Amino acid sequence: MEKYKRISTSERVEIATLLSSGLTKAEVARRLNRHRSTISREMGIWTRYDPLRSDQLSKERVSRRNKGKSKIQKCSCLGEYINSHIRLKWSPVQISISLALLYPKDKRMQISHESIYTYIYLLGRGALKKELIEGLRQRKSRRQDRKTIYDKRGGIADMISIEERPIEVAERSVAGHWEGDLIMGKAHKSALGVIVERKTRAVILVPLKAKDAYSVRDAFEKELVTLPEQMKRSMTYDNGKEMSQHKLFTANTKMQVYFCHPNSPWERGTCENTNGLIRQYFPKGTDFNKISLQEIKTAQHQLNERPRKTLNWKTPKDVLGDEILLNCI
Repeated sequence: MEKYKRISTSERVEIATLLSSGLTKAEVARRLNRHRSTISREMGIWTRYDPLRSDQLSKERVSRRNKGKSKIQKCSCLGEYINSHIRLKWSPVQISISLALLYPKDKRMQISHESIYTYIYLLGRGALKKELIEGLRQRKSRRQDRKTIYDKRGGIADMISIEERPIEVAERSVAGHWEGDLIMGKAHKSALGVIVERKTRAVILVPLKAKDAYSVRDAFEKELVTLPEQMKRSMTYDNGKEMSQHKLFTANTKMQVYFCHPNSPWERGTCENTNGLIRQYFPKGTDFNKISLQEIKTAQHQLNERPRKTLNWKTPKDVLGDEILLNCI
């Protein structure tokens, strides 16, 4: 059975025009390919049908029905998309970004990842809630309030927000935009630097002698110096104080550094996912002071030579090579 579709403003104007020309309700219904009862309900108690007033009243009725409902409750298509992709193990962030790309002009089909989390955790007890939570990566029974998390590390001077990044970074349309992070070692007494290119997923593992701002900046610069200039466009980092020398880093590498919002690791999703792969080589509790340079670079080479689904089963090494060759032509 075909799903009912509400009468549009243009249809209401056409109804008024057809009625004024002497057509009956049945004839108007045939002209509009509508059921006769639909036209009868639309005309209601009007002695003289007013399309504009009828349209206004219809919108007011919809507004009253939707009052207090969430965006997902108001749009069944949005809910169906979210549910089906959570079942496919997509994260709320991936779903949010995918919807924005698929429906750039339809605000009804756009939603933030936090709203998706809220929708899932506010569902009543039952099979659907349990199924959707099982589809989340962490599978936590309750959602931590992000606003209650307090970052004690303090601010970094002259930070440039991720919101100011060029659109090409978010779209991954141009290579040369990187994400950076530190993987902490045992008892947070050692660390490994991680730099990941957003488009190609190529990863550079950076051995660190220390975690202070000077050591991190110097080590990152030495790893990046071998890259072609077109592959050094920007770096996206979290709010860690180890990147407090970002202005000097930019001066030396010509790479603008953008900072994520506090406590928002999903804004560096490529790096976060790569960190999970790196942990296959260096599990939590690893003392990086005891890991040799050869071990680190062996892991780096294996990661870059591993086929990736997101790259259509090409390797990051091959895709990065193609990008460098393309930019040299």
